[in-house]
Amino acid sequence: MYRLETSSRFDKQYKKISKTKDILLVDEVIEILLSGKDLVPKHKDHFLKGNFKGYKECHIKPDLLLIYKKDDEILVLTCIRPGSHNTLF
Repeated sequence: MYRLETSSRFDKQYKKISKTKDILLVDEVIEILLSGKDLVPKHKDHFLKGNFKGYKECHIKPDLLLIYKKDDEILVLTCIRPGSHNTLF
């Protein structure tokens, strides 16, 4: 089980998304990550490169991405954004 930390950027984005029904999907993925389980293949969980080396990204929906990092017992949620790779990177 991981302990959760969030960035201020994540907190702002989470607040916006919490006003939509997508929040249920977001919370489900966060719970899976916190438990230490692997995400199912549909989430396309993968490591990032370049400036985001060491971070992972998963697709909550095709147009809703979560960027995170696991450090020992800490799950750091960095960013959650609507959009595709092209709009985020």
